[in-house]
Amino acid sequence: MKNKKEHKTNDSTVDGFLSITGKGVGFVRVKDREENIEIEAKFLNTGLQGDQVCVRIIGKNREGKDVGEITEIISRSKAGFAGVIEEEKGKYFLVPSDIKMYTDIVIPKENLGGAEKGQKVFVVITEWTDSKKNPIGEVAEVLGKPGEHNAEMKGIALEKGFKKEFPHDVEKEALELKKIGVDEPARAIHAGGEEINPHTQYERILGVGIKKRRDFRNITTFTIDPFDAKDFDDALSYNDLGNGKIEVGIHIADVSHYVKPKTALDKEAIKRSTSLYLVDRTIPMLPETLSNDLCSLNPNEDKLTMSAVFVLDGNARVLEQWFGKTVIHSDKRFTYEEAQEILNKKHGTFYKELNTLNTLAKKLTEERHAKGAISMDQEEVKFELDSDGVPLRVFKKVRQDTNKLIEEFMLLANKKVAEFVAKMEEESVFVYRVHDNPDWDRMRDLTLFLKSLGHNLKTKDGIVESKELNNLIKRLEGKSGKDTIQTAIVRSMAKAIYTTKNIGHYGLAFLHYTHFTSPIRRYPDIMVHRLLEEYLSGKKIKTDEWHLYEAMCVYSSQREKEASDAERASIKYKQVEYMSSRIGQTFGGTISGVTEWGIYVEEKETKCEGMIKLRDLGDDYYVFDEKNYRVYGERTKRSFTLGDPVRFKVVATDMARKTIDYKFV
Repeated sequence: MKNKKEHKTNDSTVDGFLSITGKGVGFVRVKDREENIEIEAKFLNTGLQGDQVCVRIIGKNREGKDVGEITEIISRSKAGFAGVIEEEKGKYFLVPSDIKMYTDIVIPKENLGGAEKGQKVFVVITEWTDSKKNPIGEVAEVLGKPGEHNAEMKGIALEKGFKKEFPHDVEKEALELKKIGVDEPARAIHAGGEEINPHTQYERILGVGIKKRRDFRNITTFTIDPFDAKDFDDALSYNDLGNGKIEVGIHIADVSHYVKPKTALDKEAIKRSTSLYLVDRTIPMLPETLSNDLCSLNPNEDKLTMSAVFVLDGNARVLEQWFGKTVIHSDKRFTYEEAQEILNKKHGTFYKELNTLNTLAKKLTEERHAKGAISMDQEEVKFELDSDGVPLRVFKKVRQDTNKLIEEFMLLANKKVAEFVAKMEEESVFVYRVHDNPDWDRMRDLTLFLKSLGHNLKTKDGIVESKELNNLIKRLEGKSGKDTIQTAIVRSMAKAIYTTKNIGHYGLAFLHYTHFTSPIRRYPDIMVHRLLEEYLSGKKIKTDEWHLYEAMCVYSSQREKEASDAERASIKYKQVEYMSSRIGQTFGGTISGVTEWGIYVEEKETKCEGMIKLRDLGDDYYVFDEKNYRVYGERTKRSFTLGDPVRFKVVATDMARKTIDYKFV
């Protein structure tokens, strides 16, 4: 985990997270505080975008809002900065790619690490105590030429603390485990070559072998994943019990069987906390020896799993449930497209099983929505890149029945595991995935916006019930404004996080929810597996360890956000690159955002978002109406509202700043 300083607050100081505008003004967001605290540039005191800081209130601005001064940096949000080395009068400095980084970083010659002027590098700050001076840094890695695909993608990952290479001791442990495999260890070899007693060290490490597991190897089992997936976390088994009953097994890679606490593997998995998915690469949480091989549920191989097994009736009601350690042998690896084609043609490998599971999944979806779950599916894009990483095509991912089938059974497993532990161990610790009720002010603004579009929604205590939002999304199915309204709804929501304090999941309308189904790529799922195994064996977690789980939840939530930010940055970079070769061309799109400085427009097919500056509209003075998600001309009353369809031309792109400029046609 990232180190945090010990800090104390008094009546005049508060903790929060710092955001910095393009003009260098800071705003600190404080929990349970309605308004942000403004921080003038001279009072940032080395605070950077995303840092957790301590702030002292020092006065009010012209609008009567609090103004503060940063008194302490509690934790830094970034490991370092990618950028280009520049030189002036024999002195070297980094010009950061991050537009929120408001100062250059001075690099002494002895800290260049072989880097030369004009190269793209990754730099860590080594000294910065005086905010009136530039920070001092050293080059940690030379990335390549600015604008070069690999250099840019690597820079994005490194800035968020992700790197592909694993430490030697981590790779060594993974290889040792690979040698043992999934069988009961008859003999085991250390990396050094000497034989060890399998009934002492490794039996103790590996715990439950095949003989003590529920055996599903003779039951029809398969995986369904994206065509380019390399690791398979989850598999489904199908067993027709007759009398309208179907046994469905949701089998999840038993990563916790191999990755044990306090090992080098575990420490590195904690540090990463999640796998990272950029447009062209995956940076895994675990070495590929485990993620793509030993733990991955590859077809035609025995694999160790943790499973949630349900007996369902024809209406997808759970009649029986079982949780525990299993062994499976997947019969088939489907891509989503292959499985969908079988469903469409109504024949092919495992058609009966796929069709029945699809029917049950649709009933599970109906039940969720009837109980108030919100459909928050947002369109995502993929890229077709040439050999140099240049985007040839940008296209939307297609979500078909097979995607939703897998999603529903994963949701079922996550929900039922959380319910099971909550009922079994009411006074014990567990890792929940929670989603708080929306903020009252944001919800009020959302209802006003929807009302301006002719959608009147009922509220209860100022909050729109999730059923109301879901019904609205259903009514908009197939209509042009659906994506925009769905985006506005998502923006009004709280963020889902990990915590040991269960408050339910507003968006899914579940009282109990966890993440159990992806331990190859998410560390919280490993914690869930460990805790479930402890409770199934009748053990208790010591109360003095509870705070450790909560700290891990907080850290995992933070890492999840950092990974999400990096993924979005890589997508944005490629979208800008795609549009840079289309300057002067005209497209159709939708207004995706409005601010006091400009109108954001998203291209219809590629979702490439650019901005039209208000000052470039030219025919009027435009006012930002935040509550109604619009800008309007004072004289002409011409209005531009979130969701409006528009035609626009690509005017310019800036690869360094990751921005696209559009102009209305």
